[in-house]
Amino acid sequence: MEEIILNIIMHSGEARSCSMEAISLAKTGDFSKAKELIIKADEELGYAHSSQTSLIQGEAANDKIDFSLLLIHAQDHLMTTMTFKDLAVELIDVHEKINSIH
Repeated sequence: MEEIILNIIMHSGEARSCSMEAISLAKTGDFSKAKELIIKADEELGYAHSSQTSLIQGEAANDKIDFSLLLIHAQDHLMTTMTFKDLAVELIDVHEKINSIH
């Protein structure tokens, strides 16, 4: 189970990094690269979500799941990164609109 939890943390962290870099690139006007990074963030979130789903399916099959601080941390990482990525998409759009006005 620890390997699954660490996969959630690792892929969520990578998605967050991609999202943050995408925002930075949008600020400089590199919207193409920013959007590529959002696609990569989505892929990373997909990997994290798959790991989360395996835990949920295990619990649904009555496999004993030991709750730990690490599991809570992984869930927190995943949920905040999903929100952060959504906000990054919005910020990229805002920067793109501002850039088109100038």
